[in-house]
Amino acid sequence: MPLIGIVGKPNVGKTSLFKALTLADVKIANYPFTTTYDPNIGIGYVSVKCVCRELGVKDNPRNSVCIDGTRFIGVKVIDIGGLVPGAYMGRGIGNLFLDHIRRADVLLHVIDVSGSTDAEGNIIEPGKHDPMEDIQFIEEELSMWFFNILKRNWRSIVNRIRAGREKPINVLSEMLSGLKVRREHIKEALREAGLSEDDIMKMKDDDVQRLANKLMKISKPMVVVANKIDIDPGEDNYKELARKLDLPVIPCCCVAEIALKMAAKNGLIKYVPGDSDFKIIDSSKLTSEQKKALVWIKENILDKYGETGVQKAINT
Repeated sequence: MPLIGIVGKPNVGKTSLFKALTLADVKIANYPFTTTYDPNIGIGYVSVKCVCRELGVKDNPRNSVCIDGTRFIGVKVIDIGGLVPGAYMGRGIGNLFLDHIRRADVLLHVIDVSGSTDAEGNIIEPGKHDPMEDIQFIEEELSMWFFNILKRNWRSIVNRIRAGREKPINVLSEMLSGLKVRREHIKEALREAGLSEDDIMKMKDDDVQRLANKLMKISKPMVVVANKIDIDPGEDNYKELARKLDLPVIPCCCVAEIALKMAAKNGLIKYVPGDSDFKIIDSSKLTSEQKKALVWIKENILDKYGETGVQKAINT
């Protein structure tokens, strides 16, 4: 089963996204610089169009569920603790966090698109922090983590190649298998870095670092989840990120998705994750506060962005 890793600095909504995807009973709170951590692990669901309606049949899938013509297929999701600058050097328990990332096939990078948390996740006034800095910080941390692993093992890699018994690609692939780096990742990374297999024996540090950066991006593809889109200046920041980044950027409101899924679970509304609307089953069972909350979600999130962004993030 594929493993999706949720990453980001503290207090941006990583655990909210995890709960929105899995409905697991987890504690959601604002934490300062994290010193101890056990990751939350659960099952989320990727949605695809089911062929049951097209074929005019009623299906009974074993490893997925079909709701109104949409099939939901389970994937494992891990909520990785808040990374802060210097994690790759072991700051805090950064090495432990990075070890959890090692197992992931895809990364969902949750950011506070409203800019209401500083570089280390401390709460500040919205708009006082540039979320672009968080994208750059995570990429640098992961790139330097890959580089340090390569650098630490580089002499062994070169010696094995020099012995003439193994192909360079095979040596690198074996050395990096724990990071889920495959042969095709290495070939693509070499090509994008402007290097060849023959260059491996004579690479300098800047070549290795360039290769590490490409390997990180190729083997751990990233989706940016622009959470807190409902808080100004979130929408403006999202548009700027979407324009500048060569990455998928999804506008998102995790708390809205949690509210809708909990309401559906309790039989108050009918809601299919990823839909642009919901249906109230019995308005008499809703409190006035619940009604206000549903109206707010409809007007400020669903009508504006087409969905909460949670399902789109995991589907991407």
